[in-house]
Amino acid sequence: MSARLVIVTGGGRGIGRATCRRFAAAGDQVVAVARTAAEIEETRDQIQADGGVCAACSADLGRCEEVERLIDSVHREFGRVDVLVNNAGMVVKGPAATMDPAAFEAMVAVNISAIFHATRRVWPIMEAQGGGTIINVSSMAAFDPFPGLGTYGATKAWVNTFTLGLAGEGRKAGIRVFGVAPGSVETKMLRSIFPDLPAHRVLSPDQLADTIFAVARPEFAHATGQVIAVRS
Repeated sequence: MSARLVIVTGGGRGIGRATCRRFAAAGDQVVAVARTAAEIEETRDQIQADGGVCAACSADLGRCEEVERLIDSVHREFGRVDVLVNNAGMVVKGPAATMDPAAFEAMVAVNISAIFHATRRVWPIMEAQGGGTIINVSSMAAFDPFPGLGTYGATKAWVNTFTLGLAGEGRKAGIRVFGVAPGSVETKMLRSIFPDLPAHRVLSPDQLADTIFAVARPEFAHATGQVIAVRS
């Protein structure tokens, strides 16, 4: 399989960083994207130290114009986009009745709007080049949320439905769309809300990266539209 151009949002840490490293280790060109420049630069430096190819692009994915600028810039520089991993996410824990509306809007901007705008911008690029793969990182909270994660889970349920709809729209163009829905993953975000969760109940970021990499392979083309649950 020849080298692909892979964009990974939320590439500065956790699942995103592990995913960047997994694709780069296979010889793909990777663009790591996040708002915090220092984090994605660290991802880039780690990959380059291992002999891989990675660029770091800072963008606020909650802003439509920045998402569009990012995709356009990558396309101009590399000439194609083969894989888009919509991994960036945000969680706000708490009952919907007492949730700060501004916090809710911020979560929707990252978990929903960013995926919509990135997909919308990359779609004609993939159509013109004859295909591509989009992988949306969801969550088991979409199916069975912990108390206080119902609103977060609802944003991820949107991701699952969007994935299914896109898969149908992309079949004729050769655009494959998948969802990956992890349970608890050892990340900074997880520990910020569940600091005492036992380690044996938690997945490693590398386990998620392996799954994301696997569904991007041509052998999985027939399974487009699936949301794959990954649990410990």
